[in-house]
Amino acid sequence: MEHEMQKYFNDIVQSTADILKFDSSLKPAEDGYPFGKETADCLQFFLNLAEEMGFETHNYDNYVGEVVFGEGKEFAILAHLDVVPAGKGWKYPPFGGVINDGVSDGGVEGTKIWGRGAMDDKGPAIVCLYCLKALKDNGIVPLRKIKLIVGCNEECGWKCIEHYNKVATMPKYGFTPDANFPVIYAEKGILHFTTNFSINEAPMSALNAGERANIVCDYAEATLTRKAGGKLVGYENPIAGTSFSYDNTTNILRVHGKSAHGSTPECGANALQALLCFLASFNEDCKKAYDLLFNDVLNFKKMQDKTGRLSMSPDVASFQDGVLKITTDIRFPATHKKEEILDKIAAYGVDYTVDNYQAPLYNNPKSRLITTLMDVYNQATGKDECPVAIGGGTYARALECGCAFGPEIGGEEATIHQPNEYVTFERIKLMSEVYYNAIVAMCCTPTEKTKIANVTVRRVTK
Repeated sequence: MEHEMQKYFNDIVQSTADILKFDSSLKPAEDGYPFGKETADCLQFFLNLAEEMGFETHNYDNYVGEVVFGEGKEFAILAHLDVVPAGKGWKYPPFGGVINDGVSDGGVEGTKIWGRGAMDDKGPAIVCLYCLKALKDNGIVPLRKIKLIVGCNEECGWKCIEHYNKVATMPKYGFTPDANFPVIYAEKGILHFTTNFSINEAPMSALNAGERANIVCDYAEATLTRKAGGKLVGYENPIAGTSFSYDNTTNILRVHGKSAHGSTPECGANALQALLCFLASFNEDCKKAYDLLFNDVLNFKKMQDKTGRLSMSPDVASFQDGVLKITTDIRFPATHKKEEILDKIAAYGVDYTVDNYQAPLYNNPKSRLITTLMDVYNQATGKDECPVAIGGGTYARALECGCAFGPEIGGEEATIHQPNEYVTFERIKLMSEVYYNAIVAMCCTPTEKTKIANVTVRRVTK
């Protein structure tokens, strides 16, 4: 039987393609535009679309917006409209919203919408908005006040959430469509820190690597001394997935790798690692940096619990005035504390600063929120899966009782934070069914009814 959301499919596709045309990566603040004008335009596009559907909307100073539907205890759906920088290596324009099957390019079979934010997180935000429209069109009255909150600074600092908490009231319960299916019951702690290494007899006069702390470095370059350049003769790069190119005229060594989300560095190939490995082969100060951040001399990666093992990804670096600065992204198990890491770094004798910290998130896997969303997902897919933990950090941490719920599925090609990000038509259909059913189960059903088979809703005559 055709799902209720099927009739909105074409509109969802078009709205997704349209919103992908906004370059909502972080830009310098302007008057009235805290994250740049185009990000504000993207937010207003979303809110205008919601208003056309007949919803109440609020734009909180271009930091964050919300769409409100229903009355009663509040329930949040937290999504974001900002994106990470596009980077290089795209088949199609990253802000083109191109619809193409991808097969002719050697891609995964199936029609797709290509663009930065297709899966993270504009596509899911659009799907959730149309789920609310479907409820409204069908005369279904939520038993809760649903707040679809869309932030504009999730990827870099969460100033949107800070602002929202100043001007509005954050619901206690909810989910965010900004991670993986089935349901994420726990998220590791996130620690971004910058270490400063004094480099004596530096083999380079300049070095730059990476764009963001939470993206595996896919490009690094250094202007080498002539002596250091000579060391490349006979050198064999041991870092898989990376490649060197050296310009004898400018003495610039360029290293290419593969980007990935900072929480899954094993999915990428770190260009900074390859560059620093080369420099460490003949400079002791560079070796000290390499040993700490890539050789794991302090055994950080032995830190593990049921939510997983610590991951470590040094992703941004620069060299100036004899100091090599490297910013590292660590995701640590939910039962551990950041002090266990920082105390070891201090004892290693390295100057550091903490740039960003987010405490771990943990939900009881047997709570109503987790079990209900699991029921929704398993019924839609015919699977029998259990909730999982991840290293990523989501808006779920902004809620007293919240979790991440989709849209990626483990084992499938992941393009979030990578070139050629896309969402398939099939994933749009799955998201539409799952998120619609989840909203019905959590917001339109008496709390004592937890099984989808028992869903009852109130309707009003149009």
